[in-house]
Amino acid sequence: MSDYQIIEKEPYYILTGEEIKIFESAYDARLPVMLKGPTGCGKTRFVEYMAFRLKRPLITVACHEDLFASDLIGRYLLKNDETLWVDGPLTRAVRMGAICYLDEIVEARKDTTVVIHPLTDNRRILTIDKKGEYVKAHPDFLLVISYNPGYQSVLKDLKQSTRQRFISMEFTYPEPEKESQIVSHEGEIDENTAYSIVILANKIRNMKEHGLTEGASTRLLIYAAKLIKRGIPKKEACLSAICFPLTDDTKIHETLKDLIYDFF
Repeated sequence: MSDYQIIEKEPYYILTGEEIKIFESAYDARLPVMLKGPTGCGKTRFVEYMAFRLKRPLITVACHEDLFASDLIGRYLLKNDETLWVDGPLTRAVRMGAICYLDEIVEARKDTTVVIHPLTDNRRILTIDKKGEYVKAHPDFLLVISYNPGYQSVLKDLKQSTRQRFISMEFTYPEPEKESQIVSHEGEIDENTAYSIVILANKIRNMKEHGLTEGASTRLLIYAAKLIKRGIPKKEACLSAICFPLTDDTKIHETLKDLIYDFF
């Protein structure tokens, strides 16, 4: 199976701090990396950008509550009356020396995350119990995980036994000038309009204490920009791309509507 990406075209990414230098140093030392930050703030784009810079294939797994260890490691499948072993994405990454990115790791089952532990210390091995096999990680293999600390609950937290196996990098929304460059570039709109969307988003993010569980992500701002690019009026674009996806609460909807209508 070829579920890996070879990223040949440089992804658009704006440096916000020392994240590139830290990641490159971690890769050089083969230290597993943990990215922490809110939804849609650029964690996945950063991993893609680093895979491009390091010229490594990338295998991404979107974690969810029904993700079993076998979904990562592999399983036996019946094909033409023959039982064949098929490697999972983590095993393929370990064998070929890819960057394996486990997105939103806290969504996965607790017993699933345990399988990555031997890959995150000096052993760098993956145990395949069903085959009785120990796979030594390729020298170029790197494990990267991400999660959103602001969206945690007691049931969806990362164990200390897992946390302390990674170096950690904090991500947040870029400063307004840089975020407006991103929204302008990705949404193909002028920077003045992009900047106004970003300022609106920052006002909405400041409302998290008033009932919003999540702030407006950079991804949603780009969606609004793409609607505006295609002729949707700014108010309606922001309502559809920013306001309505954030919450189903009608009272908060009205507050966000008022804010958007006042702003534009």
